[in-house]
Amino acid sequence: MVSMKEYDYLIVGSGLFGATFAYFAHQMGKRCLVIDKRPQLGGNVYCKDVEGIHVHQYGAHIFHTSNKKVWDFVNSLVPFNRYTNSPVANYQGKLYNLPFNMNTFYQMWGVTTPKEAQAKLDEERAEMRARLDAEGVKEPRNLEEQAQLLIGKSVYERLIKGYTEKQWGRKCTELPAFIIKRLPVRLVFDNNYFNDSFQGIPIGGYNKLIEALLSGVETRVNTDYFSDRKVFDALADKIVYTGQLDEFFDYKYGHLNFRTVRFETEVLNEPNHQGNAVVNYTEATVPYTRVIEHKHFESFGQAVYDNPKTVISREYSTEWKPGMEPYYPVNDEKNNTLADRYRAEAAEQKNVIFGGRLAEYKYYDMAPIIEKVMTLFGK
Repeated sequence: MVSMKEYDYLIVGSGLFGATFAYFAHQMGKRCLVIDKRPQLGGNVYCKDVEGIHVHQYGAHIFHTSNKKVWDFVNSLVPFNRYTNSPVANYQGKLYNLPFNMNTFYQMWGVTTPKEAQAKLDEERAEMRARLDAEGVKEPRNLEEQAQLLIGKSVYERLIKGYTEKQWGRKCTELPAFIIKRLPVRLVFDNNYFNDSFQGIPIGGYNKLIEALLSGVETRVNTDYFSDRKVFDALADKIVYTGQLDEFFDYKYGHLNFRTVRFETEVLNEPNHQGNAVVNYTEATVPYTRVIEHKHFESFGQAVYDNPKTVISREYSTEWKPGMEPYYPVNDEKNNTLADRYRAEAAEQKNVIFGGRLAEYKYYDMAPIIEKVMTLFGK
């Protein structure tokens, strides 16, 4: 039976889930309409061109995966560069390499061999273990205790405590231990943050990737699904929904909580401000969590100096309120219980596919989102 509706799929949201879904559905000859309430396509991967630099408008996005199928797919749409994520932490004006590796331990303690670093780590871990044993506590009760069991007091106090408290807006002693069940510790001189086989940034920025995914697909921006839901629902056989899970159900069980991020972006009259794409500020007295220098995602070597200007963004983590952009689900017991109620209701929706960070109330990196959509289409 041929559908009388105008589209096979109405896709609400043009971020990576929505755009990738539209790509594969379009390849199959399906009629798709993608709508987005923002004035541009791409969701949080959207980049704005400022002084010839692709500014990550909604925070740094670094594509990384060990799934060759996913890597080959995105590179078939747009070639990716060789960017390697190697963030630096600034604590009281001193710089430390991340993730925690021999460079970090040399900067922290002056140790030069893995054996010396291991001995220092064991010594500091034992201090927290002894403290818990003295109190008759078997398992760490909070993030602070968990972190010091994993990495010791020095690294925790300089590189984890202030940053984490700014990020979550709560004391580490009030945060659950499971937030950092493990911390990467490398006894080699390797500043590459990710262990994945592949990483990089699309050459020309993420807009190129979104344009390729949505090529030939009908799209509408400045279009809010909730402004006239009945009209939109009548357009298509199925809805692909990537917005907030609780909003879809009109918050009937209450609001899910998020953390959000605010950016202060400025153009500087210098070619190279901090020498790195990402610098974390880990002390509590600095109000922002990190500074992003966008040109370092795509410019290397002399190319950095070919553009006499640079663009930086200071990132501030705050509690989300309605009207703000939601970024990170708050994975505590209260929110997870509430999300489960909404997810159970979502599972009963026969003609709606819920996908992505907001619609599933789950933190995702970019590659797993694409992998998930590929799996839906049997790719």
